[in-house]
Amino acid sequence: MDRSLAALLRSLKTSPHPDDAARLLPTATNLLSRLSNPLNVSLLSSHLLSTGVLYPTPTDLARCRQIFSVFYTAVLRLIEDKKDPSQVSPSPRNHLSVFEWTRAVVRGADESSPRWRHTLLLGGLILAFQSRGFEEIPSDLRNKLEAALVMAVNLALQQKGSEPNCELAVVFVLNHTFPVLSDYHRSQVNYDNLLPVLVDAAFFSREGLEQGYWLGIIDFDVRQTAERRFNWSTTSVSFRKVTEIKSKSLVSTLGPLSRLIAHSIDNVQDRLLIVHSTNKIAGFARNLSTSWRQNKLSELDPREESQYLDQETISKTLPVLLQLLRDTMFAAIIALRSVLGRLLCDGVLASDTNAPALVMQSLHILRDTYFISHRLGLTSSSQYIFVNFTAVDVLSRYQAQSENFLESIRPASLGRIPPHPLDRLHDLFFLNTAEHFTLTVSPRLNQDLLFNGAAPYIDPQGDPRLGEIYEAAHSVILAVLAAPQNAEVATRNVPFYVETLLQSFPRPLAARQFRLAVKSVVRIAAPPSPIAVCMPLMQAIILDLLRERMSHASEELLPSDPDLSKESQPPLSEKAVFLLSIIDCLSFLPVALLEEWLPSTAELLHKIESPAQKQQCLQRFWDTLSNGEMDVERAALCVAWWTSRGGREHVLFGEQPEDGEYTMSGALQYDSKL
Repeated sequence: MDRSLAALLRSLKTSPHPDDAARLLPTATNLLSRLSNPLNVSLLSSHLLSTGVLYPTPTDLARCRQIFSVFYTAVLRLIEDKKDPSQVSPSPRNHLSVFEWTRAVVRGADESSPRWRHTLLLGGLILAFQSRGFEEIPSDLRNKLEAALVMAVNLALQQKGSEPNCELAVVFVLNHTFPVLSDYHRSQVNYDNLLPVLVDAAFFSREGLEQGYWLGIIDFDVRQTAERRFNWSTTSVSFRKVTEIKSKSLVSTLGPLSRLIAHSIDNVQDRLLIVHSTNKIAGFARNLSTSWRQNKLSELDPREESQYLDQETISKTLPVLLQLLRDTMFAAIIALRSVLGRLLCDGVLASDTNAPALVMQSLHILRDTYFISHRLGLTSSSQYIFVNFTAVDVLSRYQAQSENFLESIRPASLGRIPPHPLDRLHDLFFLNTAEHFTLTVSPRLNQDLLFNGAAPYIDPQGDPRLGEIYEAAHSVILAVLAAPQNAEVATRNVPFYVETLLQSFPRPLAARQFRLAVKSVVRIAAPPSPIAVCMPLMQAIILDLLRERMSHASEELLPSDPDLSKESQPPLSEKAVFLLSIIDCLSFLPVALLEEWLPSTAELLHKIESPAQKQQCLQRFWDTLSNGEMDVERAALCVAWWTSRGGREHVLFGEQPEDGEYTMSGALQYDSKL
């Protein structure tokens, strides 16, 4: 063994090229696990850490991973030998105990090598012992190993300028070993030095996501085929670049790395580092969005890809890209979750100086990555919802900053629908976000930006493929009309909106959307709202318009809403939807108008010929009268109408004609004196 060790050390010293030295690492691994002399073990460990040819400059993470694997694999082989001593081995067995061998290996991490290389040795030992659940290692030795690793990490971060990219090796080791460290040793990490390194390593380094610029170069390799479809080949340079990035050590473990970033944000002492890190992630997200726009693939709506992309792109290259983008977006979301969680609990970050800027940057990150989250359906995840709503809630406390933010994300083509799918996605994000700020911003901005920004998308003759944006635009307009400070805006725009609603049903508005919109407008116009003061007949006019439309409506069943299950939406006709819309509004009518519309609604019930449709409307009418939707005064009127004013008979049997004079049985006949 001594001769083998001497030959190995001599070969390491004389290797002219890093690749030649790397070929000796399997031999070094075998020797390290077999040596029984502690001095030889320490000598080999020291040479593995100090031999410069093994560590090219700038630091290559792939080579660091090989050194890490030497110590990791040596531990596994040693454990296997100790567990099964009867197994025949061609090499001499190691007669050192695990404790003695480990101490000898650690002594090799001496002053002849920099601290960042020590993390490779210590991390490999800790992870190997943990992976096999080796119980014979004493707890004090394990504590010493963890303490030594944390100390090496902290010192290496302080000396990160000693060699280019050496901090990436520290990130690699800590990313793999952090989950197995005890809580105490985790608390000893210098997170103020670690957080900036983690963010740079994950999003900007050549071992990470490389600032996202690779997304734009895909455009050069997307070419039109003879079948007039677009192809992004698996042999293209850009696809090889995407697969290379996806396979990098830090990107392939982006999930644990993002959780480590989040933990660092939770524990960092200097709050300004959180602001700085958020700004850095926002810059990365901006690069990602800009690069995606430069890509031909961004010009296709996802629903049109099967029409314009070839099979190779749809089944092979595009899924790989989407998986990488998904991991990238979630890494940003996990970091933002901790940023906003820290903001809610930290008085410095929650101050008027820091809070608006932090949440605005968070929302910008969500907007710039919206082309990923929307396409993959990730906006409904709990972490995304927390980040989105927390940022909106905090920002809505500041009117000036809210208005500045909405101006910064305003539609690129205010007043018209943009042709580019990415611009339409940004408009959708704007509408979904602006809906929450109608109570915060001024009436002028509500009109000029929010209402006018949504108006193009509610055109009854609009593109039916824009259903989601169409619904979001209606939500924004209803929120604008409902805001108390927007009385003048509402008064000016309600007639236009009501007319648009009636023109939009049954296409493109679905029955559910139409009923909700009509109900919302009637509720907004209910006394004592400013609209009721300026236009006291608005509710009556809307109901009359619905009744008029119902008289000419068809009783053919409408197509089902694709957003709802068939069990939750019984089939309805156009005529039934108009009647249900009237019934939905009854709870918001003034008593005098309600008294007029109760018998009118009962009469309209009998205008529906289909028994199934009529039964649905009758059930909804009964629910409105009896399930608590009415306040006390309206409920008392409904009870009186139902019991003593013929309401029950009117609903069940229709209006009863008066055949003649009613007289009491047995009474005297009245003789006229005239």
